[in-house]
Amino acid sequence: MYQANITLASNGRLVIPAQMRAEMGLPQGGPVIARLIDGAVILESVDLAVRRAQALVRQYATVADSVADELIRDRRAAADHE
Repeated sequence: MYQANITLASNGRLVIPAQMRAEMGLPQGGPVIARLIDGAVILESVDLAVRRAQALVRQYATVADSVADELIRDRRAAADHE
């Protein structure tokens, strides 16, 4: 775990230390997702947020099919009934 004391500027900006940015895989000038959980600000890269969302959705996908295959099958079944 890496920990650093950082200062909140009067305009609300924070500078994330270079070592943290590197370990988080944050691109220079790139987007960051910020979440507030129980009074703590959680920062993560967009790539990490996407992987976490995919893992969440994967829990509900059937084992035999991909989500895309299931959607295509559902759409075809709906079109057959029109």
